[in-house]
Amino acid sequence: MNPRTYWHLAELRRRPTEYEIGSTKLLYHRHLDRGFEVRTPVAHWYEREQRSAIEVADWDAFRDPRQTTYASYTELQRGKEAFVEGLIRSAEVSRHDERLDPSWLAVLARVIGPLRFPAHGLQMLAAYAGQAAPASPIVIACAFQAADEMRRVQRLAYRMRELQRIDPTFGASSREAWQSDPMWQPLRECVERLLVTWDWAESLVATSLVLAPRFDELFMSSFARLARRAGDDLLEKVLFSLGEDCHWHREWTAALVRTAVAERPENAEVVRGWLAKWDPLAMGAVRAFAPLFEDAGEPFDGVLAAVETTCREQRRAALVLDEGR
Repeated sequence: MNPRTYWHLAELRRRPTEYEIGSTKLLYHRHLDRGFEVRTPVAHWYEREQRSAIEVADWDAFRDPRQTTYASYTELQRGKEAFVEGLIRSAEVSRHDERLDPSWLAVLARVIGPLRFPAHGLQMLAAYAGQAAPASPIVIACAFQAADEMRRVQRLAYRMRELQRIDPTFGASSREAWQSDPMWQPLRECVERLLVTWDWAESLVATSLVLAPRFDELFMSSFARLARRAGDDLLEKVLFSLGEDCHWHREWTAALVRTAVAERPENAEVVRGWLAKWDPLAMGAVRAFAPLFEDAGEPFDGVLAAVETTCREQRRAALVLDEGR
């Protein structure tokens, strides 16, 4: 191993992996302790916002459990998109949408269009955490998560456009619903408050350990079950594919928190404080959708239990579960 090429990985005493080479010590202004070469107002912003309430000496110790590189990410997503494209082509041939019950189309009209907005908010939150994070392995994981969220937005938009073939007005009031429908307002408040949370670690924890697991379980799993019951196999399978992305989001976030807790156990208390701060908002956002499920004949108690189980499992994996909660 050439120490001039992999000097920062010499302590491994082995040839580094492709992931280690492509993800470690890439933030010039951080790992050389030189700051930005040109002093501009943004440099002061980075210095202020990268000082999180969580203290870790070396955030570069974090490793993505999937060891995602650009090559592996594009190959993985190519397969997933080929799967979804196959579903869509098959549905077009079978005239799937024309066979949907009008009552289910009414449910979709309340959900599919407005759902793009919080999904876009989650994309912006992942991008912000990546922009402000103090180590390149975190930046890269956030970048791929933001790309996953953009994939979700695109697929929801595509589904909405498909349904406009049978109803040209489908989704026309999506923005109004997102901004005014009582069902969406608790979620909108939670997303918008997160978008002005500047501590990068709090933003990431509140997004990926509080809001996103609930959001993902509610729509990618529970709502997908409603779709299956309504005979909308296409939407169920598309949501399943999008939900696969969410599993990795939870895994790498848990691994990041474990890194922080392993180095400094006091960090667990900081994280628990953030969970206690953001849980009420996120739980209120979930409960606002109770009428949607109950009107469709799905008892909401079971939905809520599944949502909270997902959160508990992730927090247990992250070593920050408060067993008294």
